[in-house]
Amino acid sequence: MSPAGPAWPRLRVLQTLWALLVVLLAPWRLWAIKNTQECTWQVVLNNFETVGKKDASDRFVDQEPLYTVDKVFSQLVDAPIDPDEVRGLVSGKRERSWTCTPLGSGHLPTLSLQTYLGFPYYLKINYSCKGESSEALVRKGHLTGLKPVVLVTFQSPVNFHRWKIEQLQIQMEAAPFRSRERCNAEEVCLMSWYTPMPIKNGSVVMRVDVSSNGLGPFIPNKRFQVNINGFLERQRDNTLQFTVGNELFNLIPRYFVNVPSRPLWYTVDQAPVFILGGIPEEKAILLTDTNFKDFFLVELSIDSCWVGSFYCPQTSFTATIYDAIATESTLFIRQNQLIYYFTGTYTTLHESNRGSGRWVRVLANECIKKLCPVHFHSNGSEYVMALTTGKHEGYVHFGTITDGRVSFELLPRQRSVCSGILVVNCSITWAVFIAGDYNLLLLVEIEDPSTRKYFQVVSYDLVSDYLVVLYTIPEFIPDARGLEFLMVLGTESYTNFPMVPKGMSYNPYNNLLFIWGNFLLQSYNSKNFIYLADFPKELSIKYLVNSFYGDTAIVTETEEIWYLLEGSYQVYKLFPSKGWEVHVSLQVMQQSSLYAPNETMVTLFYEDHGLYQLVYLIDNQQGRLVKRLVPVEQLLMYQQISNDYLLERQGSHLTLSFTNFCPFTVMRLRDLPNPQIYTRQERYRAQPPRVLEPGGFHSDNSLAVYQGLVYYLLWLHSKYDKPYADPVHDPTWRWWKNKKQDQVRGEGGESVGGPSPDPPSPSPCPGTVFAPHPVPQDYYFYLASNWRSAGSVHVDMASYEKIYDLKAENELPERIFLDKGTSYRFSVFLTAREPEPLHGPSFQLQSKVGLAVVLADPECIEAVVKEEVLVNRNSVLFWVTLSDKRFCFDQGISGHHLMKTSMLLKVVGSSGHCFQNTNQGPRMAT
Repeated sequence: MSPAGPAWPRLRVLQTLWALLVVLLAPWRLWAIKNTQECTWQVVLNNFETVGKKDASDRFVDQEPLYTVDKVFSQLVDAPIDPDEVRGLVSGKRERSWTCTPLGSGHLPTLSLQTYLGFPYYLKINYSCKGESSEALVRKGHLTGLKPVVLVTFQSPVNFHRWKIEQLQIQMEAAPFRSRERCNAEEVCLMSWYTPMPIKNGSVVMRVDVSSNGLGPFIPNKRFQVNINGFLERQRDNTLQFTVGNELFNLIPRYFVNVPSRPLWYTVDQAPVFILGGIPEEKAILLTDTNFKDFFLVELSIDSCWVGSFYCPQTSFTATIYDAIATESTLFIRQNQLIYYFTGTYTTLHESNRGSGRWVRVLANECIKKLCPVHFHSNGSEYVMALTTGKHEGYVHFGTITDGRVSFELLPRQRSVCSGILVVNCSITWAVFIAGDYNLLLLVEIEDPSTRKYFQVVSYDLVSDYLVVLYTIPEFIPDARGLEFLMVLGTESYTNFPMVPKGMSYNPYNNLLFIWGNFLLQSYNSKNFIYLADFPKELSIKYLVNSFYGDTAIVTETEEIWYLLEGSYQVYKLFPSKGWEVHVSLQVMQQSSLYAPNETMVTLFYEDHGLYQLVYLIDNQQGRLVKRLVPVEQLLMYQQISNDYLLERQGSHLTLSFTNFCPFTVMRLRDLPNPQIYTRQERYRAQPPRVLEPGGFHSDNSLAVYQGLVYYLLWLHSKYDKPYADPVHDPTWRWWKNKKQDQVRGEGGESVGGPSPDPPSPSPCPGTVFAPHPVPQDYYFYLASNWRSAGSVHVDMASYEKIYDLKAENELPERIFLDKGTSYRFSVFLTAREPEPLHGPSFQLQSKVGLAVVLADPECIEAVVKEEVLVNRNSVLFWVTLSDKRFCFDQGISGHHLMKTSMLLKVVGSSGHCFQNTNQGPRMAT
C-alpha cells in the first residue's frame, strides 16, 4: 500500500491449476505481509484486586470513582503532583486557597486539591501470534521496545439536555507490569501491559483501539467494545449477578439447532448491551456487552401471563421471547402479546440509581403483535414502536425513552389509520420513524371486500396529526425483462407473482427507504420506487441488516444471505454460493475453529462496517456459539473470478486469464484537510509516569499514580471544556501553570513567557508583589535521573496534554460536521486501466474513469467536482468540494438537532468490481 493512499493492483495472468487459484490472488507486494506472523491484540478488563493475576478478567459494572489512589499521591512530595493541588474535586466546586508570603520568598500562591481519585478498572493488554506461546512473545516484545498504544473513544450520550455533545478521545501508552504468579526467573516469567480504563459521565459505550508504537513485531490494529453493563450487580461475596434474571450455563442444542435466525435490534452506537430472543419455549435471552465476543444466556424473571380474550385474539401461548430491543439504558421484550421493559443501573447516565427492580409490564390491557425498532435517537430521546391488534387495530403505541424513563402515546391521536385513509378494515404491518421530519411511515394492509387485499405506505405527521397515502404497492411483481432494476411507474407489465410486503427499513443518512417481502423496492423520497430485479421473486425476505454506511445484508426465510451495495442496483448472493464454498474449503484447510459441518445461523449484524454472523456450531457432538466475520469482499471476488475467466492455449499448455471489470488500477485520496476542525474530535494524550526500576516494570503505586493522573486530566476537560478554543485556553494548562518552565509571574501578577488563560483573580494580599522564582521542573527531573524521586516515580508534566495537530489519514473521516456556509475539500487520484500510450485527445482517458458524487440532501449541500487530466501518468485527478448552501436552518446551537446526511463518491462502473488486497483481507471500493 502506498503511503499516499490505497493502491489497486491489477490481476495478473496466472499459469496454475484451478485448485490453487484463490491462494495466488494476493499481489506480489503483499506476500511479505502474508509471510509474517499472524498476530493479534488481546484485551481484558481487570479491577484493582486482579491486576497482575494470570487469566483474571472482570465485567464492566462498577461506575463510581475510587479513593484508593489518594494515599499514593501523598507520598509524591518531590513531584509536581501534590495532594493539596486542587480543592473541591469531589464536589465539583473550584475554590482558591491563597497563602500570603513575604516578597522574595520564592513561593507563589497555589491552587490546592482535596483528594485524587481513580477509575475502577484497568485494561490488561497482551498479544498472541499463531503457533507461538503468548507469554514468550510478550516478553520478547517488551525487550524490543514494544509498547501498546490505547485510544479510548467515548460515545456521546443520547440526552444532550443533561450532558454535553462532544467527540472525546484519550490516547494512552500502556505500562509493563510483572505477573504476581510465582516465578523462578530472575527478571520476569509472565507480564502484561496495563492502562487505566477511564469512564466519562454521560457515556456508557466506549471504543478501545489498540495499536503498536512501531517497535517489535508487526501487529495489526484491533478494536474492542468495552461497555458498561448496568444489568449486573456485585454481591457481598464479590460475585456478579444479573438483575434481569438468572444466568443459565448450559447451551442446549434444541435452543439453536434448526431454529430460525432473528434480527438484532438496538439503538445504533448507543446500546451498551445487545439482547437476542427467539429461544424456543424458553423465556430466555442472549445478552452481551462485548458485541458477542462473549455472551450470557439469561432466564428472565417474568410471569408469562396469558392475555387472550374476546378483544385480544391469540391462537397459541408460548414462553418464547420473540421481539427484543436494546437502547442506551433500557431493554424491551415482547412475549405473546405483552411488553416488558427493564432499566439498568447507570449512575454514569442518570447521576442516580434509576434501575428497575424487576421487569415492568406496560400496555397491560393492549394486544401487541409486534415491536418495531427505531435505530437512531433524536431530540435527546430514544424510541420504540408497538403495533396493536384486536380492539386497537390500526393504531401505533409510540414509546419514548428519556433519561431512563419510558412513556407511550397512542397514535394517531384523533382517529385510527383505517379511518384516516377511508377504509373499513386495515392492519399496520410495519412502522418506521423518521426523526428528522418527526414523521411515521406505516406499511398498511387493507382488506377490501370487493377486491383482493392490497398494501399502502401511509405517512403520519406527529406535529400536525395529518395522515396521507404516499404510495400504493403493486399487486403483482413487475416483469423486469432481464433488467437489473426497473422504475415502477404503473405502466410496466407484471408477472403472475403476488407482491407480499413484510416490512420496511429506512436510512436517515441517505433517505433511502426499502420495502421488502418477496421483492425489494427502494426509494429516496418515499414516493418514487425502483424495483431491484436481481432478487428472485421465489424467495421471501425475513429481515434486512443495514450498516447505515452504504451496505445492506438481506436474510431470507430459507436463511440465504444476499448483499446490496449502495450506488448499485445489483443484489449479490453470498450464501450459499460458489464463493462461499471456496471460502469454507480454505478455512477447513487451515483448521479454523469458526467453521463446522453442522451449523445454524442465530443472527446477522454489522460492527465497524464489517458484517458478522452469530453461529451455533456442532463439532464432535459438542455445541458452541461463535461470532465470525462474513468476508463480503472476498466472497464477491471469488464469485467474480469464477464467472469471468478464460482458458487459452499458448503452445503446449493452457493459460488461465481473468477479466477485470474495475475501470482503474490505483485510487488514492489526497489533500485531505486536518480532521479536527471538521470532526470536532477532541483528543488528550496521557503517558504513564516514569519508573526507576531497572527493567522498566511498573508497580502498584505507579499504576495508581497513572490512574489518578488520567482521572484528573478528564476532570479538567469536563470542568473547563472549550472545544473550539486554541492551546492558550487548554484546560490542562491550569494543572501545571505554577510549575511549568518559563511560567513566572512578574510584577503586578502579569504572566511572562507563557499563555494567559483567564483574567487573573484579585490578589487577596494587598500590596503583595510576586517576584520570579526558580522553576522546579528541572529539579524533579534531576532527582529522577539520580533515582531519588519519592515513590520511585517521576511525573513528566508534558506527558498530559490536549492534542491540536492531528494529521489526516488516508481515508475520509467517518463524520464531517459542516457549519453554515463552510466547505470541505479533497482530491481523488485515479489511474485508468490499460496504460497503453494515448494517441488522441485527452477525452479518451476521461472516458475510462469518471467520478460521480451522489448527495442525499442536495437542497442543503452542494458538491463541485473539477477534474485535471494527467495524460503522461494515464491518470485523472478529481477535486471535490462539499459545501453547505446556507439553506437548511433547522439545527440548534452546539450541535443539537443535527441533520443527518451523506455523500457517496462513486467511480462509474466500479461497484462490486473493484477490490484491494490489504493485510486485513480484501477491501471493496465504490
